[in-house]
Amino acid sequence: MPQSEYVTSIRSRIGTDFLLLPGVTAVIRQHDRFLLARHAHSGSWSLIGGAVEPGEEPAEALHREVLEETGARVRIRGIVGAYGGEPMMVTYPNGDRVGYITTAFDCELLGDAVADGEELREIGWFDRDTIHGLDRRNWIDRVIADVARPRA
Repeated sequence: MPQSEYVTSIRSRIGTDFLLLPGVTAVIRQHDRFLLARHAHSGSWSLIGGAVEPGEEPAEALHREVLEETGARVRIRGIVGAYGGEPMMVTYPNGDRVGYITTAFDCELLGDAVADGEELREIGWFDRDTIHGLDRRNWIDRVIADVARPRA
């Protein structure tokens, strides 16, 4: 999906300078396996998600992002946590620097998912041990570990 009108508007004023954005992350899992996506811009594996648009509820953004990127729908089971900081900072190939503050949602996949071919090169199911061997965004390790932690 191309850059949103909102981000394009900000970028027209600040260029490639650092921009902090709210995001959402879908932790789509079946038992001990997680659905990951290889992203076109980096070639790395990560969880599926994206930015929250102005006026959009985070859960709405999550459903929109998963549908846009995989053609699939999900059922939200709960919130895993909120994440940010250095691990969530990205410099895109065009030089745009972004830091995301993401809300990660525990999700169940409803139907089949296929990589969109634009943002995602491919998707696949992986267990925790296999994930540790992938070229991945390392912040996902914390999110995946938090899914298994008992809630207080």
